[in-house]
Amino acid sequence: MLSVSILGIKEKIRKNIKKLDKLNADYFHIDIMDGIFVENTTWKYKEISKILKHTKTRKDVHLMVKDVRKYIDEFIKLKPEIITFHFEAIKNHLEMIDYIKKNKIKAGISIKPNTKVEEINNLLQYVDLVLVMSVEPGKGGQKFIENSTNKINELYDIKNKNNYNYLIEVDGGINNETKEKVSNADILVVGSYITNNDYEEKINEFKGLK
Repeated sequence: MLSVSILGIKEKIRKNIKKLDKLNADYFHIDIMDGIFVENTTWKYKEISKILKHTKTRKDVHLMVKDVRKYIDEFIKLKPEIITFHFEAIKNHLEMIDYIKKNKIKAGISIKPNTKVEEINNLLQYVDLVLVMSVEPGKGGQKFIENSTNKINELYDIKNKNNYNYLIEVDGGINNETKEKVSNADILVVGSYITNNDYEEKINEFKGLK
């Protein structure tokens, strides 16, 4: 599945979101940064709710924030399919997973490039999604970190061995070449490779429809 990161849309964002909404993406990937957990900041809830108003594409919210509970409370109002927070941001992971699920939203956990899969082993039976960051979180346009492939394959093996139900998502430096390195991922987050080019052409190329 393809989750298009809208972070890279710099001009005419509402017009371009409407254009994207008519195409073949499975999700809009919505990166929320607070300037604390990562250096950069992105949209406030009020801004993004206006931008995404009346769109039908499913929402995949990625919280790169320190105050996870506060941002969950805001972004559940978008009625996303998934809300993902960072393992490294908090200690009370199970509490947050449960809180997201009680709001009838799928709960995801994300790990930075330096975080090992074994650090989240005790959470894997509870989450709906694991997001592997294949770049350092906080800005777009970075190159794919090669050892991300090993993490994805490890998560794939753990999932099958234990009959877990989580989806594996990968975010960072994904394009038509690097996607071959992450074949065991279920959802690929793609940003500038699509948003810096002709949307329809790149989405169809990426999904093998061209």
